[in-house]
Amino acid sequence: MKPSLRNVSILFTGLLLGLFLAIGHGVLADRNNARFSTLPLEEVRSLSEVFGKIKENYVEDVKDSTLLENAIRGMLTGLDPHSSYLDKEAFQELRVGTTGEFGGLGIVVGMEDGFVKVVSPIDDTPADRAGIKAGDLIIRLDETPVKGMTLDDAVKMMRGKPGSEITLTVVREGAEKPLKISITRDRIRVKSVKSRTIEDGYGYIRITQFQERTGSELKDAIKKLKKENKDGLRGMVLDLRNNPGGLLDAAVAVSDVFLTNGMIVSVKGRSDENQLKHQANPTDMINSIPMVVLVNGGSASASEIVAGALQDHKRAIVMGKQTFGKGSVQTVVPLGNNTALKLTTARYYTPSGRSIQAEGITPDIKLDNLKVDIRDDDGLGLLKESDLTGHLDNGGKKSGSKGQSKKPDGGKKKDGATKEKEEPLAASDYFLYEAINVLKGMHLLSAR
Repeated sequence: MKPSLRNVSILFTGLLLGLFLAIGHGVLADRNNARFSTLPLEEVRSLSEVFGKIKENYVEDVKDSTLLENAIRGMLTGLDPHSSYLDKEAFQELRVGTTGEFGGLGIVVGMEDGFVKVVSPIDDTPADRAGIKAGDLIIRLDETPVKGMTLDDAVKMMRGKPGSEITLTVVREGAEKPLKISITRDRIRVKSVKSRTIEDGYGYIRITQFQERTGSELKDAIKKLKKENKDGLRGMVLDLRNNPGGLLDAAVAVSDVFLTNGMIVSVKGRSDENQLKHQANPTDMINSIPMVVLVNGGSASASEIVAGALQDHKRAIVMGKQTFGKGSVQTVVPLGNNTALKLTTARYYTPSGRSIQAEGITPDIKLDNLKVDIRDDDGLGLLKESDLTGHLDNGGKKSGSKGQSKKPDGGKKKDGATKEKEEPLAASDYFLYEAINVLKGMHLLSAR
């Protein structure tokens, strides 16, 4: 004979009370004088009643473990967008992701209005190469609508074997209709730090996300730039655009490379263990040369910690667009059965004591997303003094081309082959172009 709804509810209430009491005793055992509030019995009864009704009336049989797991998920997702329950697979993916290697599309996502929102594509990944952009709203995965899915379910659909294909339907600001973008999955191996010399004396470092190895990779990148610039570095660009964040310790390590003293970030939560202050060590690897930090709406979390610290200490000029505004800290709490809670436990504050939660970092110099078109020299420009017939020589020296102007070579090499024109920096990356100009100006002023 089937148990009655009343008996199921009573049994579930007893199990739930036992579970909460066990947790309560564990908390009290771990923390001296810790307060454990009494359980809201009326709400627990309501929960048990819902459990019983589902068991008795739902169209299909559902395992008790599934219902309990869903109840845990609901408790966490109802708190804030960043708290969640990590099952075995999700917990493993999180641990792998912080080391810099995982499978999928190479895209960092969140939820907005029931749709999957792209926080940022990761550099040199299938999503980045396919043209996915920060701010895109994903509304379909292949033919499956995203509306109604959990973020975890959507992420699982986007994961898959390398070489397999998925089509994302995205809504993009400014586009007249949804875009269908096909992406071939691949093994994502992310090196978090990239660097190059833009011009003699001006280095560029891009951090794609903050991982366990980011601090050491940054130091290696700086050493490489120093070797490339024998006469010394005159300026440095730190690019944090579309960097979704990562590990707090990695953000502290990056900030510490450029700061010699003072606070980097403070973390403030409800419990004593979530009260932290990180201080800088007296070492600056680039000897206080001028710095520009580039940010945009895809710069979040750990990126904002670094930008905020360097801005507050007046160590760098922050340029670009308003950042994402994620000023909370998540702690991963293992549960002992290869699952875990990702729980928001604190807010972080920049050295000046400001919280950027839901506000972001305001750049010192704001830039718009402009596209610069470079006009070719058609030979019809304004005349110069040297083009005038009979012009005076410079310094009394005779000119072998008096009164004549040089004809452009039409972009031809001596052997007749056409030169490949490299796209000017202003056209390929306007933000970086402006950053280099600012650094040049700072260098010229300091040299006077």
